[in-house]
Amino acid sequence: MKIKFMVILFLSVLSCKAQEETPIVFSEAALNDTFVTLEGTTTTFKAILEANRGKMIVVDVWASWCSDCIKGMPKVNALQKANPNATYIFLSLDKTQDAWKKGIKKYKVNGQNYFMQSGWKGSFGEFIKLDWIPRYMVMDENGNIKLFKAIEADDENLKNTL
Repeated sequence: MKIKFMVILFLSVLSCKAQEETPIVFSEAALNDTFVTLEGTTTTFKAILEANRGKMIVVDVWASWCSDCIKGMPKVNALQKANPNATYIFLSLDKTQDAWKKGIKKYKVNGQNYFMQSGWKGSFGEFIKLDWIPRYMVMDENGNIKLFKAIEADDENLKNTL
């Protein structure tokens, strides 16, 4: 009887998870979260999307201290080479802006770079349910979310979305 209950409970949890819908647009809170540019100014995620309207966007949430992020950079470079028309936006979870800027140079991070000053638990991180990095997302030309989550730059869903 106890095993039957556990199986039913497990299947219930799975069906609830399966019914969670992936968002196709960002929440206002996520859009209004602020990021720091390489020049030291502050901008919102909404402004970043607006500046890239009309382009397919790949977002890569990473950090220079993250070994999986660093190991994945050659895959990111391959993705960029295979999809040169997409815009690549890198959002850093480094602990300091200095470490972030050094990481960009050291790992030759090519694209638009921003520092996630609100971190994992900010409005943007909460909205995307950030639990692991690297984290990849794809937005279409209108800023709608086409791929909500991938953790490898060579993920088939990521490549097919582009």
